[in-house]
Amino acid sequence: MSPARTSRPAASSPGEVTVAPPLPAGRRVVLYGVRRLDDATVDEVAELLDMTVSGARQHLNALADQGLVEAAEQPRRAGERGRPRLTYRVTDLADALFPKAYGALTNELLGYLDDEDASVVDRIFARRRDERIRRGAERVGRKGTLGAKVREVAEILDADGYLATAERTGTGAYRVVEHNCAIAAVARRYGQACSSEIEFLRALLPGAAIERTKHMVAGDPHCAYEIRSLLA
Repeated sequence: MSPARTSRPAASSPGEVTVAPPLPAGRRVVLYGVRRLDDATVDEVAELLDMTVSGARQHLNALADQGLVEAAEQPRRAGERGRPRLTYRVTDLADALFPKAYGALTNELLGYLDDEDASVVDRIFARRRDERIRRGAERVGRKGTLGAKVREVAEILDADGYLATAERTGTGAYRVVEHNCAIAAVARRYGQACSSEIEFLRALLPGAAIERTKHMVAGDPHCAYEIRSLLA
C-alpha cells in the first residue's frame, strides 16, 4: 500500500478553472526541483539546488501550504529514529506553473490542416462554436431576464478560463469583460476564434445588440462586450 499523502490544495467546484497562485522566484526554483526529482526528500532538493536543508524545507513548507506540493511520510527503516522522513511531489494544481506548448502545438496542427484545405479550419471553428452554443443554450435558456442571462453567460465564460465578469451599465445595458483569453495563441493567428466568440454571445442573447469594444488581439488589456436590450 502506498503511503497516504497530505496536502492543502485550493478548493474548486466541478467545472471551475483552478488558477495556481503566483510564486516568488526562490519558491519557483524549488518547485521545479521537485518536479525534476519526482518524489524528493528535503535533502535531495537541497543537494540538487545547492542550498541549505533548512532553506529547502522552508520553501517546501510554503509550497505545501499553497497546495502546490504534497508530502508523504515514508516508512521508517529498521532502527531508524527521529522525525519521519517525508518525500514531496508536485500536485495537479501546480501543473499550470510549468511551461506549456499547447498553443504552439494547436497552431501547428491547424496550420497543417490549413495547408491541405483552408475550409477545414473554418469548419472546425464553426463546429466548436455550435457545440458551445448548444451547451450554453441549455443553461442560459432557463434564465428569465436579460440580466440573468448575461450573468449566466459570464459564468460559462469564466468556467472556460476567460476570467469573465458581468456588470449592469444602465437600463437594459450590460458589459461582459474577459480578463483572460483562454485561447490567446490560437486567436492571434486565426481570426475565426474571435469571430466565433461574438457569434456565441449573440446566439445565447438573441434579444440584445452586442458589440465588442475592447479586444486583446488588438492590444487591449482585455476583451469587452457591450450588451444592450433590443426591447428597452
